[in-house]
Amino acid sequence: MKIHRLINRRGNSVSFIALGGAITAIEMPDRNGHRANVALAFADLDAYAAQRIYFGCLVGRYANRIGGARFSLDGVGYCLAATDRGSCVHGGRVGFGRAIWSVERDSDQSAILRRRSPDGDDGFPGNLDVTVRYALTDADELRIEYEATADRPTLVNLTNHSYFNLAGEGSGDVLRHELQIHAANYTPADADLIPTGEIAPVEGTPFDFRRPRAIGERIRTPHPQMIAGQGYDLNYVIDRASERALAPAALLRDPVSGRAMEVLSTEPGLQLYTGNLLDGAVVGPSGRLYRQSDGVCLETHNYPDSPNRPEFPSPVLRPGSTYRSTTIYRFFVAD
Repeated sequence: MKIHRLINRRGNSVSFIALGGAITAIEMPDRNGHRANVALAFADLDAYAAQRIYFGCLVGRYANRIGGARFSLDGVGYCLAATDRGSCVHGGRVGFGRAIWSVERDSDQSAILRRRSPDGDDGFPGNLDVTVRYALTDADELRIEYEATADRPTLVNLTNHSYFNLAGEGSGDVLRHELQIHAANYTPADADLIPTGEIAPVEGTPFDFRRPRAIGERIRTPHPQMIAGQGYDLNYVIDRASERALAPAALLRDPVSGRAMEVLSTEPGLQLYTGNLLDGAVVGPSGRLYRQSDGVCLETHNYPDSPNRPEFPSPVLRPGSTYRSTTIYRFFVAD
């Protein structure tokens, strides 16, 4: 399987494969100039074909959960595959993470991935044409730009599902990483991790990351949503001055290596997931097993279950319109 590698003028790189558009490595330096791969990955590339962990892959047509694995659009009901707790998660049984994307290199530092998701793909209506551009700038920004058009009304909610460990993959857990999330509110969820429809303040909860704090500081708090997710697995409502503008979403820092990563996005939501289901069954490129909290996901997207929550931002894409979304992961050293 071919590995595509983007390299900037600093010598830092991002690698990915056509299968799922999965990012397999992000090589960035620490405060001493030592490079390490800060993205979790499979040691065996063939494992991406059967994965349910979503390491580094593109997720769609609908990232996150659709409750009851069903939705209604323009008065027509659609049934999807229930893949977890009765919900459709990350697009269904196949989703975009197991699809083969066409790859066009447009420079040493960027590439364009394309695919057509046919009408009825995983139960979703309409032919959907998707374009994703990966670009690694000389400022060490991994820029991901999404576009999609459809010939029938459908749902679109795309993201990348990379697991980050700024100390380097295989180095252990991320519980001492410091995290800041620019969100005063989140979407509470039930025992099946489906939003209740409420927008609630993070103040007074273990979900408050408005100021930087260690991920592990309150991860064992017996909050019902923490219990349901077996750790952090929730959607934040990103603070923003204007809708669809590129805005800061999160900041992650490893105090040992000095590596840091800022997340900016045009999306309204950010899912924090602390690798709660990693159980030692996967070996990374380092040759070490991945266990719970060995990586953290910061997934930018629309809110979970938005198709069934008219009070949430609409995920509907109609013919004649274009879905556009941008997320930037900016890497730097913070001492």
